[in-house]
This record gives sequence, C-alpha cells and structure tokens, in this order.
Amino acid sequence: MDPVTVISGRMLPLDRADVDTDQIMPKQFLKRVERTGFGAFVFHDWREDPGFVLNDPRYAGANVLVTGPNFGCGSSREHAPWGLQQYGFEAVVAPSFADIFRNNCAKIGLLCVELPADTCKDLIRLATEDPQAQVRIDLPEETVETALGVERFAIDGHTKHMLVEGLDPIGLTLSREADIVAFEQTRPAWLPATSPRA
Repeated sequence: MDPVTVISGRMLPLDRADVDTDQIMPKQFLKRVERTGFGAFVFHDWREDPGFVLNDPRYAGANVLVTGPNFGCGSSREHAPWGLQQYGFEAVVAPSFADIFRNNCAKIGLLCVELPADTCKDLIRLATEDPQAQVRIDLPEETVETALGVERFAIDGHTKHMLVEGLDPIGLTLSREADIVAFEQTRPAWLPATSPRA
C-alpha cells in the first residue's frame, strides 16, 4: 500500500452518528470475489435519496469524510473500508470509530482521525457552508489544518508507523525477511522451515 503522510483536499460532511458498515457497504455487494470496484456501492441505499450529500455535485472529488461518532460500527466487513477508499476518500475524521473498522482501515492505508465531537461538528458546519473548504492532515505531525485553525490528534505509534511506511501486515513481516532467514539458518534441518521464501 502507498505511504500516508500528508493528505490535502476538501471535506465531505456526513452529519450522522452510528453509521454502520451495513450502510457503508450493503450486504448484497459482499458476494463479489474481487477486492476492487466497491467505490460505486458506498452508501448505496442512502444514495437513493437525491438530497444525500454524496449526490451533491459540489462535493465531487472531496477526499476527506467528516462525520459523527461511532463511525463504522456494526458487522466486521473489510468491504466497507475498501469501498470508502475506492470511492476516493483518503481519510475519515470522526469523534470515535468502531475498533474493527479502524483496524481494517489501517491495513489498507485509509487514515482514521479522531477529533473531539465539537471540533467535528465545526468541521461539518464549515464543509456544509463552503464545499470548497480546504483541509490538510499531516500524519507525522498529527495535525488537521483548516480555515478554523490547527487541531491536534493522537494515533497509536504502531499504526502510525505502518501508515507512514506504507506497510500492511504482510509488508511488515517481509521487512524483517533478513532476520527471518538468519533465524532459519540456525535451526536444525529436521525442524519445519518458516522462512517467507522457503
């Protein structure tokens, strides 16, 4: 996956709490065997409403989703983060996230940024009033910058390292390939090999 360092762009405001993965990626699209093409199905049912924010052409190309608390709750489905990322979102900003959803996002390089609820409300208001409002998220510095000022966020060190280095779990393991090979060379030949290249 690509490294995540600085994300610049525009915000799409979704002023809803407890948005679950069933709404992000409805069940009928989970039968697909590919890991691509899910962007077209994001919020499929809600998009039936012509007034839904994703249908508003003023937000075309917005790459940062700003929303309410407990985003990504519900069933564990990797398809929800895949769909959001493939739609064009590079980050989701919310007061809180479901743990499994946040972990699934980190594994594909979709940044989850937690900010206080009042701050998220202010960002939603800003993006609602000005669809061209700019946002800059600096992951190494852990800051979100908009016309309202600079806000700091916290992210655990391991997730930050993985995102900044562009490592998924397999990539992290392969980054230690030399150590794995060296360890294997010290093991008795009659033990099973565990080297990634064995």
